[in-house]
Amino acid sequence: MKVDSGFGGSLDEVPARARALEEAGYDGAFSAETNHDGFLPLAVAATATERIELGTSIAVAFARTPMITAITANDLQLASKGRFVLGLGSQIKPHIERRFSMPWSAPAARMREYVMAMRAIWTAWHEGTKLDFRGDFYTHTLMTPFFSPGASEYGPPKVWLAAVGEKMTETAGEVCDGLIAHGFTTERYLREVTIPALERGLRKAGRARDPFELTGPIFVVSGANEEQLEAAKKGTRQQIAFYGSTPAYRGVLELHGWGELGDELNKMSKRGLWVEMGEEIDDDVLDAFAVVAEPDEVAGKLRARFGGILDRISFYMPYQANPDATQAVIAELKGA
Repeated sequence: MKVDSGFGGSLDEVPARARALEEAGYDGAFSAETNHDGFLPLAVAATATERIELGTSIAVAFARTPMITAITANDLQLASKGRFVLGLGSQIKPHIERRFSMPWSAPAARMREYVMAMRAIWTAWHEGTKLDFRGDFYTHTLMTPFFSPGASEYGPPKVWLAAVGEKMTETAGEVCDGLIAHGFTTERYLREVTIPALERGLRKAGRARDPFELTGPIFVVSGANEEQLEAAKKGTRQQIAFYGSTPAYRGVLELHGWGELGDELNKMSKRGLWVEMGEEIDDDVLDAFAVVAEPDEVAGKLRARFGGILDRISFYMPYQANPDATQAVIAELKGA
């Protein structure tokens, strides 16, 4: 099982952070697009590393046109000498329309076309074919030599897609190289909803499961003593509650019979009760979404729960974790 990590912060800290992750044995280092640009840290990290894969987890697709994303991804593929992974996500309607002032409609169908449009653009550059992509949402028919970067020895980057719902998961299987499961997921949801939907998408495109990659950030709750463990539980409960308040993720709760919890969390979020929301996450819900274990048991429990499902993982720990303990987990997982 491959193990990835996230990184970010100010750009002057990125080289040291990226080198540290590479030296620690991580397989990938991924930058999120939240309160900073998701691509810029990777351009800096590419010059400071040699082996580790570098990617976005995620970049917001619908905030950009396929052409803009294709150009940026191609540049990062060149800068990293073929180590870049373009991780895309749709975000949700309020953010696309009100934060980015971009159109929102039929997200799964739009995403499918978005990826196909990028691939048409990359093909035009790398194979010298005429750019002639015409879809329902995007049209790209102009590419002159002046604006084409041309072919490179590294080819286009891999494309991963973040998905929770079945339609978006099918889209990932049909047109992408990997799926990024959301942190707000459970083993049961992966087995009963995600995997079947992914397989439908793969079959639709006549593709094999291998070398498609399934990855995801997994909540881990651990600590060297009772005080640290309780702090970890508190931080993780609040993060689970935050995600659970989002109507788009309600299906995960419904599968477990917790749909009413999602409704209550949504109401509380509208009242700004972010801290209090965490108190609604009881032990059963926490155990479903997170691996709760002593430090020396974390790797075994991760492997038992996700070893037959995920090809690679990252640790989602919304609290201050012990880096030495994390390093031990990485070594055990990679040695398995």
